Amino acid sequence: MKTTKADSYYRDVIHRFTSHRLAMIGTVIILLELLAVIFLPIVMDLDPYTSDVWAFNAAPSKEHILGCDDLGRDVFSRLVYGGRVSLQVGLISALISLVIGIPLGLVAGYYGGIWETIIMRSADIFMSFPSMILILVLVAIFGPSVWTVTLVIGVLGWTDFAKLMYGNVLSVKNKEYVESAKAIGTKDFRLLVKYIIPNSFAPVLINFTFRTAQAIISESSLSFLGMGVQPPEASWGNILYAAQSIVVLSQRPWLWIPPGILLVLTVCSINFMGDGMRDALDAKMKIRK
Repeated sequence: MKTTKADSYYRDVIHRFTSHRLAMIGTVIILLELLAVIFLPIVMDLDPYTSDVWAFNAAPSKEHILGCDDLGRDVFSRLVYGGRVSLQVGLISALISLVIGIPLGLVAGYYGGIWETIIMRSADIFMSFPSMILILVLVAIFGPSVWTVTLVIGVLGWTDFAKLMYGNVLSVKNKEYVESAKAIGTKDFRLLVKYIIPNSFAPVLINFTFRTAQAIISESSLSFLGMGVQPPEASWGNILYAAQSIVVLSQRPWLWIPPGILLVLTVCSINFMGDGMRDALDAKMKIRK
């Protein structure tokens, strides 16, 4: 079977990514987390809402692996369900940012003129506001909930993708192969789909991983401030919200150490994956051992 240049390129990309140890460690951790939040609630019959009247603020035990909170709810169950919410917010909000930002950056970079002015100046206006303050204001207006937080973080994150796509398109659209395609009468849509997007999308894919990590941090920050996911629904951020008491910090570490560790581990793992993608897609980068 004949091997094409594209097949060889993708095989090299996969090889470089799998040879990046930190990226592989991050990938394994994220996959394990995804499997845990999807299947553990079914396998272990976890319930994050029901209170055990005999276990208010209980320490870890056989019945409650990570103890119970001040309402008697199982901390391990809430940790698993909280992970599901935090990962969902991170992934979906990053996808929303991607879906909004890519077409806008593509139009601004390829067509230029009035489109470039409107889209890029709008991006500058969005980026001139402190993002967390703007998110807090919008969440306060529309009411805190999982989907409000997801939509607000997603909509406000479009500027990163638009700016990145805009710059990539500007550098690609004047390449010889694009000019040759124009010379033989190739329509704009076909040019964009066949030449512009494939050669501009790699940096955007890398940025998607970092945006996902940033969205998880934003959701956790909002929930910690009481403006994100609202109880009784769990997220890692609102589980940490209970740690604002000195008593909890000093005497009940099972309430805040597990979500804190998982947040750090998740964000670092996603960033490692992004580093691995960057190195894999750039043939000039040396493989990190």
